[in-house]
Amino acid sequence: MASHNLVFCLILISSLLVIISEGQSTVPVVPGLSYSFYYSSCPELEIIVRSHLWEVFNNDITQAAGLLRLHFHDCFVQGCDGSVLLDGSTSGPSEQDAPPNLTLRSAAFTIIDDLRALVHGACGSIVSCADIVALAARESVFLPNGPYYSIPLGRRDSVNFATRPVTLANLPPPTFNTTSLINAFAAKNLTTTDLVALSGGHTIGRGHCTSFADRLYPTQDPTMDQTFVKNLKLTCPTNTTNNSTNLDIRSPNLFDNKYYVDLMNRQGLFTSDQDLYTDSRTRNIVLDFSINQNLFFEKFVEGMLKMGQLGVLTGTQGEIRTNCSARNGNNVDLASVVGEHQEQEMLSQY
Repeated sequence: MASHNLVFCLILISSLLVIISEGQSTVPVVPGLSYSFYYSSCPELEIIVRSHLWEVFNNDITQAAGLLRLHFHDCFVQGCDGSVLLDGSTSGPSEQDAPPNLTLRSAAFTIIDDLRALVHGACGSIVSCADIVALAARESVFLPNGPYYSIPLGRRDSVNFATRPVTLANLPPPTFNTTSLINAFAAKNLTTTDLVALSGGHTIGRGHCTSFADRLYPTQDPTMDQTFVKNLKLTCPTNTTNNSTNLDIRSPNLFDNKYYVDLMNRQGLFTSDQDLYTDSRTRNIVLDFSINQNLFFEKFVEGMLKMGQLGVLTGTQGEIRTNCSARNGNNVDLASVVGEHQEQEMLSQY
């Protein structure tokens, strides 16, 4: 009990220090979202999320990468609306069943619903699963020694998931080259700098052999470092091996700029990673981030704030799910209560 109280005190102190030192970004806030959205209705929201994730990451820091990736895969497909969390139904398979999402960590979905239960237990059913995913992603950057950033909140949850074709069309695969990536990000109004900065999320996490086996077999990608290739072939002895390896070989559990150092040394795991250094349009950005971690952090935060507001539902759109993996159904009373709360919050959002 004493150790639990000590951990909570440390979390509270860190949260207060963050509040004192934080500054809001110059990235525009989408109408309906606000940095103060839950200040009156759920003032302990961020402490609840941080304290639970502190415990999770103390047991397994690799879960941070899974939560960060979940946010990316949610936002890139029909916006940051929690649709990736929905289970399939009679209308068809869910986004989770599409090939790019098959390697999303099952633990990440469990963690999000655990957070929802804690938050809703403390504040009632007024915080969306989409907002919880965004907060969990921020903590997944901050707690492994990455930058802290404030997040505009007020997202609502979609009542529909995207189809398989839509999911496939919106999630860039690891085989994409820089041209394809630039086009995919431009379609989301994200710049080339956003692309390189957000790719830096690969400073934590792991990649499956099947995502880069084409760089090893039948012939080796000439852009890869020879020692790096030899080590990868030990992990992935065939092109069908179902193993995984760290995305960042230098500091896989820290959120830092070593991913860009990997690229300079031809040790990027995916084609979509290494080609950022090979391509003249992005090489200088990689170089800048590799020597200036603060610049990387600054641009990463800008990219996350832009991405985190893609296609958001606000106001009376969507719903606030009481179970992150399922729609609320025909619970009219709950929808009414939630709608009234959101209208009140929107009046005092700035």
